[in-house]
Amino acid sequence: MTASRFATELEEAADRIGDLDRADLAVMLRRAAIRLRNKPEAPLPFTDDQLQVLDESANELGISRGELLSRIVSEWIGANVWRPVAGVD
Repeated sequence: MTASRFATELEEAADRIGDLDRADLAVMLRRAAIRLRNKPEAPLPFTDDQLQVLDESANELGISRGELLSRIVSEWIGANVWRPVAGVD
């Protein structure tokens, strides 16, 4: 789910907070906390389409978006930089 879609979902939940099940609200709040905790200091300028592709790819591999991005960057560095990089074969 993209950040934009998640924000919309949170706003919609706030509009109907009296109708929400306590467990559903707890799940949404935990997801929001995880997103905030994992958010980089300076967000990368990805489009929603790019984020969707990254999320789908990460889900297929069973890893987080952050782990996927780390692997992509490590692979690129390993292929394009003469110095060895830890974690790249």
